[in-house]
Formats: sequence, structure tokens, C-alpha cells
Amino acid sequence: MKIKFFCAAATVTTLALLLSAPLEAQWLNFKTPGIPRTADGKPDVSAPAPRAADGKPDLSGIWRAPANSPYLRNIAVDLKSGEILPPAQALYEQHVLDLGADSPRAHCLPDPPPYYHLAGMSRIVQTPALMVIINEGNSNSNVTRTMFTDGRALPEEMDPTWLGYSVGPWEGDTLVVTTAGFNDRTWLDFVGHPHSEALRITERFHRRDFGHMDFEMTLEDPRTFTKPITFKADKTLVVDTELFETICEYEQHAQHLVGGNRFRLNREALARYAGTYEFAPGREAVITVDGELLVLHLGATGEVEPLAAQSETSFTAALFGDQVEFVKDSGGAMTGFTLRTGTGTGLGNRALTEQKAVRKGGPAPASR
Repeated sequence: MKIKFFCAAATVTTLALLLSAPLEAQWLNFKTPGIPRTADGKPDVSAPAPRAADGKPDLSGIWRAPANSPYLRNIAVDLKSGEILPPAQALYEQHVLDLGADSPRAHCLPDPPPYYHLAGMSRIVQTPALMVIINEGNSNSNVTRTMFTDGRALPEEMDPTWLGYSVGPWEGDTLVVTTAGFNDRTWLDFVGHPHSEALRITERFHRRDFGHMDFEMTLEDPRTFTKPITFKADKTLVVDTELFETICEYEQHAQHLVGGNRFRLNREALARYAGTYEFAPGREAVITVDGELLVLHLGATGEVEPLAAQSETSFTAALFGDQVEFVKDSGGAMTGFTLRTGTGTGLGNRALTEQKAVRKGGPAPASR
């Protein structure tokens, strides 16, 4: 059995190593002009937010997304069982079971707006009538969005596009952008949650001071979710640097992404794995069941990773390739698992009381 993964993180790392030296050398030691600085020359990030000529906060600058947001991998991390509608749930499960072989970014297609607020850096260029956001590609091509602030409403009829149509009035010092008119060809996250053409996104930008921006996004899609999804992704200003130009060129390799195998476990069988596993005192992971998937909840990071079965004891996280290998005793009870990631290996041991309950056919946690 051969399994190949599309690993965005590895691609980004390799790209940075190959390109960072010549790109940075073009403006070596060039200081961003117009930046308030402290006595030692560092940016004064707590200085008041700048204002544009019209008195509105000036959002211009290069902004870095927060690190390690759980919403990047799984936009539905806060949703409960049943809050994803059945057709969307089935499509999501298929994406995971196929190990992301048909991921849009594996084919050099644009990422959806949530991604660009959860990873990497973006440049905002503000004018009186519109905002332009240039998103650094991070293993995909750079993407540019235009958000109109000239008072226009969304078009009554919209031909579906990759990034939708964006308009944004100011509410005091907060820019509120509404975007609609998406096609349904992108995924909302790395693990493969889909959306429909009914997706509507609201973004709230508030520059708190010179170096910090409060950001909130709400996604509404009544054909996919039973409730809106809202997350925060506050940004920090980055100065004395520039964005990399990245061009996606690995689509030619997408034909080799063969996906997962055909091994499947039903919900009843998966319930035997569900429970709490301890890595160390105070460090726990929880395994639950979501349809045909196991779900790994990492308490320390807040990450939620869906797992596709490759055998009775071996499971794989889609896209990033994290491996979970379960250990079972002679009675068939799961006593623990080994988690292998790109940064190391950990052993999780299951509570003895839960092991006994499973041997006797007792209940175990088995929902999202």
C-alpha cells in the first residue's frame, strides 16, 4: 500500500530556505519609513493608530496572522455533532478518507478567505474608495483581494468567483466587510470542510494601536452549517521587510496524490477507540467518533485532527500526515496510542477504568 501526502508545511519550509537569501538581500537593512520608533530604533507598536486623510484609521501595512490557530486546520473545531448538514458532512469525511488527494491547493487553486487570516502575512493598501489585500502565498500563489468602501452594495446578481465580492462600510473605527458570491470549489480549511455558493462572510477590522489589529470573521452558510462560525485572528504589524512572491508550480505532481486505501471501520467499531488518553500528568488527548472518522482532540494546543483508518490500529491525519498507532491488549481493548508528527513522537495511555469499560461493552465517548 502506498500513501502519499500533500504537506503544505514542508513545502513552505523548503520554499523559504531556497528563496529567503536573494529576496531579503534586495532591501537589506532598509527601514520602513514613517514608523514611530523607540529610542533604540525598534517600532513603537503601542503608539496610536495612524489616521487617513478622511479621519478613518489607516489599516495599511504588512500584517502577520496569529500562529498555530486551530481554525486553520479545522474551521469547524467549535461545532458539535449534527451542526454540519449531512451532505456537507459526507463530503468532508470523504476528503479526510482520501487523505486530501483532491485538495484545491494541491492543484494550485486559490485558498478561501479564512486561510489568509490564519496563516502567513498580508499587505493591506488603503485608499478612500477601496482596500486591497495582497496575501502572501505560503506554498500557493500570491492572491489579491479588492474590498470596496465607496458606499456601493453587493451586486444583486453575482457570477460565482473564487474570492467573492466584497463591500465594507465603516462602523466608527471598525471596518466591516461583507463578502458573498463565492463558487463552491474551495475548502474552508486544510482537513476538507466544504462550503456552498450560499457562503457569506463578515470581517471586522479594528486597528487597536500602531502595531496591533483586532480581527474577527463570521461565516454563514445555511446549506452547509446549522449555525454561523465565528473566530478571532488578531494580527501584528510587521515592518522592515517585504512579502515574498510565490507562484504555485506543483500542480504537475497532483496526479501522484493517490489518497488513502479502502479500509473502513463503521461507527460501532470506531467507538472502541474513543476515550481519554494521558501523555503526562495534566496533558491529555481525547479521541471521539465523527461519522466514519476518529477525531483527535489535543488539549495542549486546542487542535482537532480527523483521522482516517488505514488498518485496525493505524490511522492517519489528512494532509499533514500525522500518524496514530493504537495499542490493544489480548482482549481487544485499546490501551494507548503512539502519535507521530513532524516534530516528534508521543505515547498516550488510556485510563484503566475506560479500558475495563470497553472490555465489558460499556459506554465510551463517541461524538464530536
